[in-house]
Amino acid sequence: MALGLTYTTSHTLVRMRLSSFRHALKDQNRVSWIGTGAFCGLVLAGGTIWVAARGDNDGLVVALGIWMLGWVVGPLFAGGGDETLKPEYFSMLPLSPRTLSTGLLVAAVAGVAPVISLVALLSLVVAGAQLSVAAALIALPALVLQLFCFILASRLAVAVYGVLLQVRSGAVLAAVVNAFILAFAAQGWALIVAYVSTDVQGTVATAARIAPSGWGLAAVEAAGRGDWLEVLLPLAGLVLLAAVMLIAWSALLVRRTTASHSSHKVRRPLSATGPSSAAAAKEIRSWTRDLLYGHKAVFAVSYGLFFCLMPLALKATYMLPWAGPAAVIMAGAMASNLYGADGTALWTTLMTPGSAGPDVRARQRAFLLVFGPLTVLITMLFTWWAGDAGAWPLVLSVMPALLGGAAGLIVACSVWAAVPTTDAHKRSGNPLNSGENEGETVGLVYVMLVLVSVTAAPALVVALYWSWWGVPIGILSGVLAWWYLGRLAITRLEQRGPELLTLLRHGRTVEEAKKKAQLEALPRWKRTTAGFCLGFGAIPLFPQALVPAIFLLTNNQDTKSWFLALYVPSPWQWLVIAGMAALGLGMYAFGGLIYYNARKASPAEAG
Repeated sequence: MALGLTYTTSHTLVRMRLSSFRHALKDQNRVSWIGTGAFCGLVLAGGTIWVAARGDNDGLVVALGIWMLGWVVGPLFAGGGDETLKPEYFSMLPLSPRTLSTGLLVAAVAGVAPVISLVALLSLVVAGAQLSVAAALIALPALVLQLFCFILASRLAVAVYGVLLQVRSGAVLAAVVNAFILAFAAQGWALIVAYVSTDVQGTVATAARIAPSGWGLAAVEAAGRGDWLEVLLPLAGLVLLAAVMLIAWSALLVRRTTASHSSHKVRRPLSATGPSSAAAAKEIRSWTRDLLYGHKAVFAVSYGLFFCLMPLALKATYMLPWAGPAAVIMAGAMASNLYGADGTALWTTLMTPGSAGPDVRARQRAFLLVFGPLTVLITMLFTWWAGDAGAWPLVLSVMPALLGGAAGLIVACSVWAAVPTTDAHKRSGNPLNSGENEGETVGLVYVMLVLVSVTAAPALVVALYWSWWGVPIGILSGVLAWWYLGRLAITRLEQRGPELLTLLRHGRTVEEAKKKAQLEALPRWKRTTAGFCLGFGAIPLFPQALVPAIFLLTNNQDTKSWFLALYVPSPWQWLVIAGMAALGLGMYAFGGLIYYNARKASPAEAG
């Protein structure tokens, strides 16, 4: 009876999953993302099979370890992974946790990512075929078990991550993990080069063989040797591991679908005596009590540290002074949707006469209090650690400009371009999932990364040419950005507050929905081109233009790294820098122009 119910549940959930996937294919934007992801995944899968065909089993076991690591950490960084079928949808059905988790596991196989991983795991068959027929046959159950372990590890990691985000220490740990992943995507080349140029490859391969991702290959190699006991042990280990992860995931599903999010802890009441102090106290408590606020704060600071510490693997200290500025830039991007994160709670501000000004200024002060002292301290310590006297006027000029610019931009951007998200009291058991506008939120973060960086440009230019004169310019530009952008946000909130509340409560108006439809009506190649330009324009603009320019102006050309301009002869270096800057700005301008023209055009013209 139980087996029949499990089969029926799994069959139904698979059909629901496939039906949802077919519906998603009607959205050209999602099709573009799915197609791009599938292409990249197949390229990586082909590379894994190629490693197996070469007979490099040490390289293969490391590649399989990377695949499993991708399954575990990928969803943690990408908004909780694919939750088309949320467990909360089925909480009222008479299904046992084991039946529901088994059904969701089977349904999870019906997706693009599992199919691509299955292609990559065919490398086990290729490796086995080079040993014997028996090894190739053993590779078939091994790859199936390995695939289910990949999926279960991913689901369990997301579930554990969700639990961690509901406690303060867990939210900190999760933020550090996410920051390392993003920093590795940008600066991981330093660790990879250090790995290739040293003798740690054997140690990594040994560790990968011990990890569960290497058990399938261990069984295949044992079958090639004819040692059947060693064949059974890894396969039995995969079965046992899958069972343990399924049981743990089932238990966490019960907690997710039944646990109450209410708290009975007595909170100290506000002791503020006026509007400004009350708004400031409220905002400070948001940063210290809301776990997602705290998660973003720790993520921003950790990213700045990881981003600038990774080149130390090559004994390069040139990035150390910029850890503080990098943290401020990321903090501004993470806080770019403050009013959107408030959701319908904005009505309490709108219903209080004259509260717009104190509220906006309180958010700015809270941002400076949370990030200012810490990032300045990091900047001072890391600049001293780097031992580069020429970096002091640069970083001390840039820091006040970035702090003031970020404090002004976060309120202006969140008022003018708020993205509706899930209200705090409606968050699901997976705190990573912020609603249906994940793409818009990510786009806003990318825009803020550029805007906050640009606010430091005047101070940086003055510091490069006139050294310490950049410090007063940085302070002046930071104060002006804080005051003027805050003034714009206050005016906008006073004039268009009800419209903003309507957006956060009901979604986009008819007019805004038409504009969004015009963007979606763009031909796929235009949207792909615009997305590529806006997503990768930072590469030629910052690491290939701005950073080498700073190196040349400060006479720091010893560490060439991956900066193209530092590899060409001296007369051509500035020409390469200018070309890279023009390329980066041109990519941003071209991508933005495509979307700007689409918003102005009629739906017929957009196509």
